[in-house]
Amino acid sequence: MDLILFLVFSFVLLLTSAFKGYFIVYPLLVSMTALFFLLLKRGFKVNKLFALAWAGSKKSFSVIYILLLIGAVIAIWMTAGTVPAIVYYGIQIINPSYFIVSAFLLTILVSLLIGTSFGTVSTIGIALMIMASGSSVNPHLTAGAIISGAYFGDRTSPMSSSANLIAIITGTKIHINIRRMLTTTFLPLIASTIVYLLISVANPVEFEQQNITSEIIRLFNVNPIVLLPAFAILLLALLRVEIKISMLVSILIGLFISIFIQGYSFFDIVRYMFLGFELSEDSSLKNIILGGGIVSMAKVSLVVVISTAFAGLFAGTQILESVEVYLKKAKSRSNLFLGTNIIGIASAAFGCTQTIAILLTEELVKDNYQKNGLDNYQLAVDLENSVVVLSPLIPWNIAGLVPATILMTDYGFIPFAFYLYFLPLFNYFDMKIKEK
Repeated sequence: MDLILFLVFSFVLLLTSAFKGYFIVYPLLVSMTALFFLLLKRGFKVNKLFALAWAGSKKSFSVIYILLLIGAVIAIWMTAGTVPAIVYYGIQIINPSYFIVSAFLLTILVSLLIGTSFGTVSTIGIALMIMASGSSVNPHLTAGAIISGAYFGDRTSPMSSSANLIAIITGTKIHINIRRMLTTTFLPLIASTIVYLLISVANPVEFEQQNITSEIIRLFNVNPIVLLPAFAILLLALLRVEIKISMLVSILIGLFISIFIQGYSFFDIVRYMFLGFELSEDSSLKNIILGGGIVSMAKVSLVVVISTAFAGLFAGTQILESVEVYLKKAKSRSNLFLGTNIIGIASAAFGCTQTIAILLTEELVKDNYQKNGLDNYQLAVDLENSVVVLSPLIPWNIAGLVPATILMTDYGFIPFAFYLYFLPLFNYFDMKIKEK
């Protein structure tokens, strides 16, 4: 009963915080304090609890380094004109009759390059929403396509923090995970593209002429050479170079382009790398082309540290062992995957963050994968095909709430985020067919 009360309390607290816009760390700390008291009441020692929390947090240290690098990379791609050029060239190829499917495919491209759903939504996503704003087409259609595409890269890009987190906690190689994920994403991707294509034809977006491209040209040099930092990441990923080294190389290339092509001073670039990029002059793009920075990722890193401490407490005290009952009964591959999805949905709903959902789900299902003779690579792919894409479908989870807010919409996008639920559904039915 006390566990149920704790879960309800944490759920309400995190939900209220998400809708009120409070920094998620505050309700997380309150929830952790409540969990400490609950565990003390159950007979656990203070030293033991701190040791478990610390052991959980230590798992996050490697991914935090990557998160901070991602913040620096996004900022340097802004100053180098890489992100503005991606937006500029992307907008050039859009046909109003195929706008929604184009939005889906363009956000896939950008998310693969920068590896962050929030970054994708904050750049090309906002531009696409602005272009469609003058149309009578339901904005949730566009938002659903954008958020679906954004989470394609959030799942499969070597730059993705969630992909790196899963690789670290499962002890797997991210490049091998990505290859395996691509094989499981083919049919859901094709099906989603066909659906968005049909919707596009039925709902052409006759957008008004915007000044986005002209402003980009005025503010940045969009010579194709400014795309080099992004291409460097992709090339080094294909060569299986460690992601940390790839990002450092990309930063170095972006630094030279920022100075010698875009005309930024070294000190301005360093400031943007730490504090995040913003345009120094008035422009209609001032609230579109911005973001990144180590400081912004420091906040995310703090959430990761606390989330991993939570996971350490849950795993070390086995307080949630009752939810594993279903998985222990699972004898088939499909039932195990279904159980992973159910636990992932519950973790995403109660944790309110994708990070907590990933960590809790992994802790709760990993033993059952071992008992069923499945290696950590299969566990990693199943996590990517379940909790990673299901978290944005929880209306109050920040994985979906933040992108929806950025796009000036709400949870109405969820029915149109086809790729996010096609992925687990197609994989589940594929397993069922193979078992027959």
